[in-house]
Amino acid sequence: MLDFKEIGSDLLTEVEEVEKFIFNNISLRAWIEEGKIERQERWEYPPKALREAIVNAIVHRDYRIPSKIQIRIFDDRIEFWNPGRLPEGWTVETLKEEHTSEPFNPLIARVFFWVGYVEEVGTGTNKMIRWCKEWSLPEPEFKIKSNNIVVIFRKSKLTEEYLNNLGLAEREKEIIQFLKKEKRITSADMQKRYEVSRDTANRWLNKLLGLNLIERKGKAAYYILKER
Repeated sequence: MLDFKEIGSDLLTEVEEVEKFIFNNISLRAWIEEGKIERQERWEYPPKALREAIVNAIVHRDYRIPSKIQIRIFDDRIEFWNPGRLPEGWTVETLKEEHTSEPFNPLIARVFFWVGYVEEVGTGTNKMIRWCKEWSLPEPEFKIKSNNIVVIFRKSKLTEEYLNNLGLAEREKEIIQFLKKEKRITSADMQKRYEVSRDTANRWLNKLLGLNLIERKGKAAYYILKER
């Protein structure tokens, strides 16, 4: 574990403090994009999803349980441990579907709505899933452990080290990075972008398919990163 924090009192201030704690412990990637003057930046995890997890934990915590909300940061994931339980009849699968809002602490939820920490009720977990997908990360995991609702955000496994261990050439790694940002690519795109033949582009694609890094979609054959 890289670091650990518990949420105590003064809940509104804690949202900002926990965000600072998390961002002090995760990486910010920066690069210069061709044709642009400003530096591009991207956190390892989607900031909106992390804030939503913090707010959800505070709003849905069972304050009768003496343990506190915990944020555990590891080198490959962030875990939010929230003392409490799901509404009656709910399972963790319910959180992945469209569902009603049943905050354990409606007064806290109302205050958070007034100050803008909550925008729409009943959409928090769905937004976290969507934001992680937009970041090309695995969907967050929802678990029940020892009277806690646990939300786990995992990094993409497609790190530089991971790709190097797979034996990818520089161009093949560039294709992965392109897909992280642009979401899809075709053989024709690659031929034009890298000025290579169709056979070369298809050879790269077949290698990435064989390594289970990408998948083919559509009749017109485009390729996306395989959800990990």
